Amino acid sequence: MITKQWSMTDKLDMTNIEEATYLLRSGEIVAFPTETVYGLGADATNERAVKKIFQAKGRPADNPLIVHVATKEQVANLVEHIPSYVEILMEHFSPGPITYVLKSNGKVASAVTGGLDTVGVRIPNHPVALQLLQTCNIPLAAPSANVSGKPSPTSADHVAYDMDGKIAGIIDGGPSKNGLESTVVDCTKEVPVILRLGGISANQIESVVGAVDVLTQTSAQHTPKSPGLKYKHYAPEVPLTLLIRQANNAQQFIDKKKKKGLKVGILWCGKLQRVFQPVEKVIHLGDNEKEIAKNLYASLRSFKKGDVDSIICIVPSTNDIGQVVIDRLQRAATEIY
Repeated sequence: MITKQWSMTDKLDMTNIEEATYLLRSGEIVAFPTETVYGLGADATNERAVKKIFQAKGRPADNPLIVHVATKEQVANLVEHIPSYVEILMEHFSPGPITYVLKSNGKVASAVTGGLDTVGVRIPNHPVALQLLQTCNIPLAAPSANVSGKPSPTSADHVAYDMDGKIAGIIDGGPSKNGLESTVVDCTKEVPVILRLGGISANQIESVVGAVDVLTQTSAQHTPKSPGLKYKHYAPEVPLTLLIRQANNAQQFIDKKKKKGLKVGILWCGKLQRVFQPVEKVIHLGDNEKEIAKNLYASLRSFKKGDVDSIICIVPSTNDIGQVVIDRLQRAATEIY
């Protein structure tokens, strides 16, 4: 398959949007930008089209997909009921990086829900994504546009690296603004439950609806209502050692790996001042949570087999990087100290 690419980094091009719409309505897959990461879009009501997503990604069939729509009315069209607190959350945070898990009314394909009676729906906050959704006028199932288990794509080049020849098209809308996925909230209970940490914090949700729970990792294994809970995610091409408690002993870890003849890459964040030697590659993620989140996946992707054999990620202070980034690094890590 030849994967067509359209550039919309400077402005919207309705001719290209309409061409992408034609492919989506024909049951093909088109990757598109959102404010979080790039999504791999297919008609969420078309069973055959949705299954193409799983094939392209190599994704387990019981891992549910998030559906993207353009309006609150379209959210209501896919679910049985919208609780009053979801109405409040949508007023404050949608369009934006938040996904609502609600009881499905059966309009989306069964492959979307991963065998559950719920569906996750969100309204993205990106001009290209919103225009595409409005023009299509169909809900788009759109997980991250990467090979399953690998770092999510935050640019069209990342998508092409993983998906060229596997999908019909890629819309280039420039680098993702946020760089991390949406917060996923189970809204089937009296109190909202955060299933996956993301662009909207628990404190922000609590500030507008009064109460919120956070799902524990142990419980998530048994009730995977959200992507990113049951299977390994965000892993780079080479093993990643995450140093949090042992950050001050980073040189010892480097020395051990060098004695084994390994080529070492360093990923660090915050205001670490030390220089570590000898290593093959060093990347600084940033000094604050926003910078680090935006750069995380692109940095993980930049460590290639052959260039390095092992990555050591040094977190001198969790205060600098935030809970969401820590969550993603822990899921990506081969070992944690």
